[in-house]
Amino acid sequence: MFDLEEIVESDTTADELEEVVMGLIINSGSARSQAYAALKKAKQGDFAAARELMSQSKLALNEAHRVQTQLIEGDQGQGKMKVSLVLVHAQDHLMTSMLARELIAELIELHEKIQ
Repeated sequence: MFDLEEIVESDTTADELEEVVMGLIINSGSARSQAYAALKKAKQGDFAAARELMSQSKLALNEAHRVQTQLIEGDQGQGKMKVSLVLVHAQDHLMTSMLARELIAELIELHEKIQ
């Protein structure tokens, strides 16, 4: 495991930053996958399973968001973090996962009301 504060505050190697970025991507992807699995369960009428999957999705998204927040706080708007295309991709991945999860929560609610 990495020490995020140390990575943000020091000259990081590409490998260290890549580990942080991959954590963002993995947790974001997991959150999105679980949310879509929850939607599938809701379509089948299994709302208990859908709620559990959405709960798991939220945990993964919270972890990714925690890492993102620490990166932003560590940078302090001063350009301390090395920005790479992979970091930009990870940020994009996180934001689309957050949006997907919000929309899926609404769709699950609609499926429940319909049934």
